[in-house]
Amino acid sequence: MRPETLNRICSRVALALSLIALLTALSGYTMPRHPAPTDEGAAAHIFQIAIVLAAATLLLFFATADWKQPGPIAKRLAAPGAALVAAFVALYFLEHVYFH
Repeated sequence: MRPETLNRICSRVALALSLIALLTALSGYTMPRHPAPTDEGAAAHIFQIAIVLAAATLLLFFATADWKQPGPIAKRLAAPGAALVAAFVALYFLEHVYFH
């Protein structure tokens, strides 16, 4: 498989995994506020697995990137990066604001 094709596939997989992490974090807002859950539950494990797989996929993305053309790399990385940031922001507010 050509590196360009693998890089494009990695960016799409990273986006999918980032969106899974985001949706999993957002699903925590559907739980009742009080009492705060004592067990992490399945959603936390799904979030953790999605983040680890996204990190591995992004590592392969960077390894197969054509660094002579940084513009397309940044464009392909923008959506997964934004989704990951949104997922961690949602998780932070879920744990530090919503359940307190």
